[in-house]
Parts: sequence; C-alpha cells; structure tokens
Amino acid sequence: MSGAHFAFTDRWGGVSAAPYEELNLGGAVGDAPEAVRANRELAAKSLGLDPGLVVWMNQVHGADVAVVDEPWGGTAVPEVDAIVTARRGLALAVLTADCVPVLLADPVAGVAAAAHAGRPGMLKGVVPAAVRAMAELGADPERIVARTGPAVCGRCYEVPETMRAEATAVEPAAHAETSWGTPALDVSAGVHAQLDRLGVHDRAQSPVCTLESGDHFSYRRDRATGRLAGYVWLD
Repeated sequence: MSGAHFAFTDRWGGVSAAPYEELNLGGAVGDAPEAVRANRELAAKSLGLDPGLVVWMNQVHGADVAVVDEPWGGTAVPEVDAIVTARRGLALAVLTADCVPVLLADPVAGVAAAAHAGRPGMLKGVVPAAVRAMAELGADPERIVARTGPAVCGRCYEVPETMRAEATAVEPAAHAETSWGTPALDVSAGVHAQLDRLGVHDRAQSPVCTLESGDHFSYRRDRATGRLAGYVWLD
C-alpha cells in the first residue's frame, strides 16, 4: 500500500549475547541495556528510520490504547498494548516473542497503529480498541491495511482444555488443535476474525511460527530469550 510501511524483525544482525542473541529489541528481558539501545538503533537505521522517532510501549497484556504524536522523551512509557498516531513519519513499535504483533495503517487518513495481541489481549479486545482509536482520528476500517507478524501458531500453542473453552467462548475463530492432537489456540486466527468483523479486509498474516523457527525468538520454547519487533509508519 503506497505510503504505508510495515516491517517485522528476526533475531539476527544485532549485538546481544546469549541467550538474547542477536537482535533483541526488548528492554525488560534481562539483556544489557546498552545492547538493547544498540540493537534498536541498528534496526531503525536498517529500515531508514530515525531511532529517535520510534515509539515503544510498556506492554502488559491489556487492552488500553495511547494516542501519540511524539516519542515519550523523558516521560514514563505508559502501560498500554496499543499505540495510535496521526503523525506521518513517526514509527510505532510492538515487541513480541510468540504473541501476535498487529500493524495497522490508513494511508489516506494518515493514521497508523501497532498492537500487542497475546491470548489475554485478544480476548480483552486490544485490536478492536486500536481500530476504534484510529477511527476517532479519521481512519476508515475499509481503508485500513492490516499486517500480523510472526507468532506461535495454532498447531503449537497448547493450552488446557478449560482455557481453550473459555477463550473460544469469546473468540470462536481461535479454536485450534496441536499437531499432536491436544487442545490449542490460534491467536492470529482470532485477531484476523476480529479485524474482519470490524470491516478491515486488506489483511495479511506472516506464515512464520515463532516456536518452530530458529530464526525468531520464542518465549514458550526458550523462556529466557529476546524480543522481536514490528514497526509501522506512514510517509
């Protein structure tokens, strides 16, 4: 889509040491702060972005949304799981290591959003909340372009049967079964079903399962590990 840019990182090309090697972009996982700063600068510059014009979140598996028009600067980074902007050129970033990174943009209205949708966030409605916040800034769901990045797939995300039942009561599209025949959830499928109901039809989903891919961080696989990032911005 002309004017809208979406990017998802893998784990390579950074400076972090094991178990965060190499391109860990998460600042709250135990990695050296100077390594995270260096990695964020490397990632931004590789995308042609000014590292100082990338907005991050303090993600807490909720559904709160912040509208931003500049980086946080010296203020505390808020505990939100979606950020929305109407400022072109400002990049929004979301961190994941199995959860679904959701990037949204309406190039005509000049509105973009990034959301962190794990199982709790999907069920709490973080993605619908982000789309509503975009609409309040002039975005039209019919024009919104949605891209979801690498995440644990429904064949690998094993959960107890009671958890699957509770989740699918809220979002039936998330119902899944592992490749070995046990209860599972497909959070990406749930997110895309929510977007479809909201009228967002220009959507694409990454085929990468983070748990299966050695090129991506996976918390479920490794526990102590780094974080990937998704970035969205508008010209």
